[in-house]
Amino acid sequence: MPSRQSNSRVTLGQGLDKEVYQIVRKIVDEQAQYGHETQPRLSVSTVYDKIKRSNSSLSRRSKKLLEDSISRVLEVLKQDAANGDEVGSMEGEFDGIESAEVPSANGINKSIVGLWAQNATKANGATTPSTEEPGGQPVITNSKKRSLNGEPPAKRRKAASTIDHSPPTHVNLDDLGGVDHVIKQLEDLIVLPFFKPEIYITSRIQPTRGLLLHGPPGCGKTMIANAFAAELGVPFISLSAPSIVSGMSGESEKALREHFEEAKKMAPCLVFLDEIDAITPKRESAQREMEKRIVAQLLTCMDDLALEKTGGKAVVVLAATNRPDALDPALRRGGRFDKEINLGVPNEAVREQILRALTRQMVLSEDFNFGLLARLTPGFVGADLSDLVSTAGSAAIKRFLDTLKTESNEMDIDEDAVPPSATVSELRRLIKRAKGSTEAETTTISITIDDFLTAIPKIQPSSKREGFATIPDTTWADIGALRPVREELLTAIVEPIRNPEKYKRVGITAPTGVLLWGPPGCGKTLLAKAVANESRANFISVKGPELLNKYVGESERAVRQVFVRARSSIPCVIFFDELDALVPKRDDTLSESSARVVNTLLTELDGLSNRQGIYVIAATNRPDIIDEAMLRPGRLETLLFVDLPEAAERVEILQTLSRNLSIPFSDEIADVARGCEGFSGADLESLLRRAGYAAIKRNDTIKLEDFVTARQIVRPSVGDRRKYDRLKAQWGAGL
Repeated sequence: MPSRQSNSRVTLGQGLDKEVYQIVRKIVDEQAQYGHETQPRLSVSTVYDKIKRSNSSLSRRSKKLLEDSISRVLEVLKQDAANGDEVGSMEGEFDGIESAEVPSANGINKSIVGLWAQNATKANGATTPSTEEPGGQPVITNSKKRSLNGEPPAKRRKAASTIDHSPPTHVNLDDLGGVDHVIKQLEDLIVLPFFKPEIYITSRIQPTRGLLLHGPPGCGKTMIANAFAAELGVPFISLSAPSIVSGMSGESEKALREHFEEAKKMAPCLVFLDEIDAITPKRESAQREMEKRIVAQLLTCMDDLALEKTGGKAVVVLAATNRPDALDPALRRGGRFDKEINLGVPNEAVREQILRALTRQMVLSEDFNFGLLARLTPGFVGADLSDLVSTAGSAAIKRFLDTLKTESNEMDIDEDAVPPSATVSELRRLIKRAKGSTEAETTTISITIDDFLTAIPKIQPSSKREGFATIPDTTWADIGALRPVREELLTAIVEPIRNPEKYKRVGITAPTGVLLWGPPGCGKTLLAKAVANESRANFISVKGPELLNKYVGESERAVRQVFVRARSSIPCVIFFDELDALVPKRDDTLSESSARVVNTLLTELDGLSNRQGIYVIAATNRPDIIDEAMLRPGRLETLLFVDLPEAAERVEILQTLSRNLSIPFSDEIADVARGCEGFSGADLESLLRRAGYAAIKRNDTIKLEDFVTARQIVRPSVGDRRKYDRLKAQWGAGL
């Protein structure tokens, strides 16, 4: 074999060297297995002969190429043994070795084993006895001995990793706002079991073992769990549910058992399972057997948390999810997760408390208005408000940077012989000005309400992205006329939300639902949005056909999901547009799937008798085909007819639509509106749009003649008005 210089490096390749390595490794394994002294010495020539006899693909290679490859492989094997590495590594680099010759028959196997033993003994700080063969060559004896029955010694188990389960220190309840009701429920259920368990033992009462926190994403479930654990000061085991899942059969259940056993050893202990829906789906719909086993294991672990099984010390499990309906029902019974706390979308008062908590350590301007900011952030959850505060802070820093740029432009700096670009010159001035800033200048940066107003349009509420509700922008100022209908909606929807004590004083409950019906284009949808805005309630708009799905059960699930979202967004107004598509009359011609959708919606509306802040408004222009059960008292009991506007109402509507025009609303334009007999609000908006087209073609602003021209083009969209007159005579206007 060729001689090698010290400190040289040998690296096995991925081609020929790899194939040769497999042959050499096979020879070494055979010698180690049989240990015959009569076997030939392992060298370049013996390996080459073996390859020529047994491998047809390598035997066609040139002798020089093969011998060089065998030489490299033998050196790497010997160096593996010298470093104590495991034979079989095909990656990395290896230091050179002194000799590639094998000392004796089967010597490479003994040397490798001996060097492994020597390396392991040195690592343990012990000496290794050695012997000498008759040539003066030292041979290191193997320290790993087999037992008398030929079995290898038992493997040493790795020491259990020490994981810190001390309470969190990065958060406390001072960092939270608007969660007083949650804190009260947690203190009632957790404090005494942890610190006075003897009360439950003597009275033979089992404390709460599990609490389920649920609500839309970003409402603070994880943060509340960590902050409450920090206040309690007890051992805290925080688990992400997906991290428990393992690809090996039985490993997921084992990991779950180990965590709960550890919690019982450290009791009193608080266990937090985040995103629990990832591992506990409903077993009847679980896709894999592993999911069913994990659910069953968690049920068993929860049952083992009784005080008599934990040494009289409490172990409480907190779980968080935004999909509570996806959990297996067996988890939500008494003795397991028997208490559930809903963290919904915060209302205006709660948002103000959250903003005060988030900005308590920030420098704010003296005229900062928390109430205004809370009103301007409908649908924002805690995570959105935190993002808003960060964005506003960045806006304040950007404002400070702009100030430095302005001041730096007035400074003079030494330019090079070749004048730099304007951008480079500006950067150099800014750097010089920033270096000269005093500490007093940087500490006086305060965040103003304008910084927040700049940041609000940049933040999209997560509740809106997730399909939850938000407050619309439409106000009463956007609606012309319809005053009788507006007054009825104020009484039926707005007043119960804003002044519920009035109804309590009288002793009646608010109407469960309102149906707006009438010709198309008369403003039914606008009315619903304005009601939600006026009452400052969240708003969920549902188009009837969008809930329908061809798959069995999906349409009913979509209807239930709407009401689940509404319960997480209280106070909330649910608006069903085109209700006739969702709940047609049930007769022999109606399909079975459509009938199930009708039944589901009827059931959900019955459940609203104890709705606590959920109001339903529906709109249709085909009330005669809606199932009669929807219109009985207790469901959509208030029917309001939204008719085509009269002459005076048409003038008011067109004036409202024209409020952003550059020309004043004149009497001549009002006369045009009076002459639009049979026009709906949508038709009047089309009239204004057509007038705008004419002005654009003329490259001028809208004038009276544009309205006159548009009037000759636009026609009423409602054809058969007599049908609505007959329905009005049958049902009444409800006003």
